Amino acid sequence: MPRTAAVLPEGLRISDVLSMGVLTAKIPREVVVEVLEETGRKSKRIRQLPAHVVAYYVIALALYMNVAYEEVLRCLVEGLERLGEPAVRLRNTGRSAISQARSRLGSEPMELLFRRIARPVGEPDCKGVWFRSWRLVSIDGSTLDVGDTEANAAEFGRPGASRGNSAFPQIRFVALAEVGTHALFDVAVGGCKTSEVALADELIPRLQPQFLCLADREFYSYARWKTATETGAGLVWRVKKNMILPPEEHLEDGSYLSTIYATAKDRRHRRNGLHVRVVEYALDGASAPDPMYRLMTNILDPTAAPAIELAELYHERWEIETAFDEFKIHLRGRAVVLRSKTPELVLQEFYGLLLAHFAIRGFMNEAAISAEVDSDSLSFTHALHVVRRKIQNGSFSPSGGNGVRDHH
Repeated sequence: MPRTAAVLPEGLRISDVLSMGVLTAKIPREVVVEVLEETGRKSKRIRQLPAHVVAYYVIALALYMNVAYEEVLRCLVEGLERLGEPAVRLRNTGRSAISQARSRLGSEPMELLFRRIARPVGEPDCKGVWFRSWRLVSIDGSTLDVGDTEANAAEFGRPGASRGNSAFPQIRFVALAEVGTHALFDVAVGGCKTSEVALADELIPRLQPQFLCLADREFYSYARWKTATETGAGLVWRVKKNMILPPEEHLEDGSYLSTIYATAKDRRHRRNGLHVRVVEYALDGASAPDPMYRLMTNILDPTAAPAIELAELYHERWEIETAFDEFKIHLRGRAVVLRSKTPELVLQEFYGLLLAHFAIRGFMNEAAISAEVDSDSLSFTHALHVVRRKIQNGSFSPSGGNGVRDHH
């Protein structure tokens, strides 16, 4: 589906809301330093590229995926100099020094920084974020091509192709996204041979009671459903139409109650069952091969979540695909391969991408709140251009001195 660039209402621009410190507003320097100290990566002596600058540099790389390492650093340096920072010596930093600085940093601080910073950002009055009292989240997975090196291929593997293997190794990741804001706030990553459901097993125990999690058919298993239910989160998952779900009680809204079991033996003996509610419907006029939908929820009371509302709600699950599109196409660039040559730096670059996307989505959410519109109506591409311009104009401050603080 072609994307339509949307704009804020007349008279209000995203850049008006952005002001200064666009990235440090979402990724404060004190948090970066704290993470570096915890991981033992804080610079112990004055270096050409101090560790906290390198961390922000990795995020800047994500914003300029098609630009050479030295040119990205130049953009960062120009921003520092406009802020009066002593950045002259950074101008002479070459590719080798940049590579060494990234290797010293590694991936652990960037992963911890993402886990420390990323979270759902929708406020109580944000449009599209909530379904009744639940915060809408979605889970899904995708892949990214990485640098074609022996080390990356050995660590991450290559996907199969019609003739042998793919040209590039790949990483696979599964993410949790806040539906209304497209904020990717949790992730599990592995090689391309690791299944999405295996990665989902890392994320599902981290669901929270206020979440209502939407998921497609491949994520269902009895054990996974049980784990997700035990977190206290609401669940609305699509399940396969051949799954055994005999109606036990028909409800007024058209849904029915049933029970799921871990094994056929458990079913025969009616033990270890979990009560569920089932919503079945078809999309009128749908041209898809399978227009029938079968949803399963752990919200057993139809007055708390009527069947018709759940049927309408489920299709919000595809918002995570839009978030992936922003992350993989508009931020990374179409057909662009992660540039890092070693597995450690691939993961570092991956978390830098996630942090850049999170920062952009964070300030887009603030812009949407100011304009009283759904953040879906804003253009991610326009926001990305604004961030790039602000970095070069000095609004991206690794010193933290001119950044807007975002305490949470």
